[in-house]
Amino acid sequence: MSPHKIQEPGNDGNGNAGSTPKHWIMGDEAFEARMPHHHGIKALWETKWEFPCSRGLYPFHDGKFEDFEPIFAHLIKHNINDGTSRNYTNAFFEKAESLTALGDLLATECKDKREASRYYLRACAVYRIARFPYITAYPSINCPVKWRAWEAQKKVYRKAARTWAVPLEEIDVPHAHAMGNDRSHIPTYVRAPPPQKNGKNWRGCPAVILMTGLDGYRPDNTVRCEEFLARGWAAVVVEIPGTADCPADSADPESPDRLWTSLLDWMEQDGRFDMARVMVWGLSSGGYYAIRVAHTHKERLIGSVAQGAGCHYFYDREWLERADGHEYPFKLTPAMAKKHGFHSVGEYKAGVQKKFSLLEAGIIQKPSTRLLLINGTLDGLMPIEDSMMLFEYGSPKEARFFTGALHMGYPLANSAVYPWMESVMESVKTIK
Repeated sequence: MSPHKIQEPGNDGNGNAGSTPKHWIMGDEAFEARMPHHHGIKALWETKWEFPCSRGLYPFHDGKFEDFEPIFAHLIKHNINDGTSRNYTNAFFEKAESLTALGDLLATECKDKREASRYYLRACAVYRIARFPYITAYPSINCPVKWRAWEAQKKVYRKAARTWAVPLEEIDVPHAHAMGNDRSHIPTYVRAPPPQKNGKNWRGCPAVILMTGLDGYRPDNTVRCEEFLARGWAAVVVEIPGTADCPADSADPESPDRLWTSLLDWMEQDGRFDMARVMVWGLSSGGYYAIRVAHTHKERLIGSVAQGAGCHYFYDREWLERADGHEYPFKLTPAMAKKHGFHSVGEYKAGVQKKFSLLEAGIIQKPSTRLLLINGTLDGLMPIEDSMMLFEYGSPKEARFFTGALHMGYPLANSAVYPWMESVMESVKTIK
């Protein structure tokens, strides 16, 4: 694909910051195209999901191809094309329940509980795809059938965690700074390595706050948490406003600031964490919050990773008019509208940039903690222009962009993220 000329991300040539680019870096052809997987469930399976499912890759991690193939055969046979429908979600329950039952049997009869955990995680993967593309309970549950899958996933995930060397703690962190329509507690998963002594004193461990995305939530990040634990870091996993169990008012642009203050205050009071070495990693839609918190809570964080992040242009009306045809497996804008507290896609497209843009709000003009931006140059969900824009404002930033890669910069992204995180953690010495 030939390169396309664009205007400078922060200026349209007439002094108007953040105006729509004349050409998106992903290229006019890709921007205008509607990807083939949007032509029904058969196309979704055959052109987008069958391959990652066969390799156990996102969003099918922890799962098995043999679990999903008959489900999608059923969906295709019965022409069930709407991922938001009850018929779609109901097709997954029988397999998830049978895998859970096998896990239960192994847990009671088999001395090696690890095999039981593998079956439980397979069930979790099935429940995950069942509740796609999106769930929320704020201000009310958007789909009771998908919510049933979500509750079942959390329940079986707890079973899987019983065999782990480092236990999973489910903590309802008090939302001490809640205001307005915020709810009172922050459902959080915590996995922390055993405390260590440093001389006569107990030493807190470094911690990573993992901010999840539009469709991947607390039980979907086992591998990342294991990576943190292997490095001696605690994992603190939370959902972002407008998704799953998050208590923040999804319609209030400032609600995440209160949310993270409550969470960080609790971590400080808990005593297990080295508060001089707390880092954030925001995934996809969570990347927006990783950018925001890097500025609003600069003094409380050692660094922040914003992967596949948007901050301004992904709210652009022209962008949103085409985003539904890009790499997201289903329509993107209905979920994003609900997530941001809008009543319709039309209202979302008309009002979201003015209300939620970090450029419009003046957030990215402020100093920030160390901020790493990771993405693919052809991201069709969160345009690479948003990451590039950040270099024009506030503190100096760091980045690794992957040429030709789509949303999140996979498969090479982690090869850049973990070394950066390690170097930042090591830059602060433990106080003896």
